Amino acid sequence: MEELLWARRIRAFRKLKGFTQISLAGKMGIAVSILGQVERGSRVPDDEFLQKTADALGVSMEELQSH
Repeated sequence: MEELLWARRIRAFRKLKGFTQISLAGKMGIAVSILGQVERGSRVPDDEFLQKTADALGVSMEELQSH
């Protein structure tokens, strides 16, 4: 279930910050398919992915974890 929590948090922040999946994945330097898998809950993000996401969105890890 943890992957579904991350999926909702990442998707919510991405939309709040005005990113598309394509633009956020590009800023993170990852494939759009990987971001899509995380946002659908079919892939559990590792710590490196979460840090890249937080950095790209301009939020702290604490914000990303508690949204």
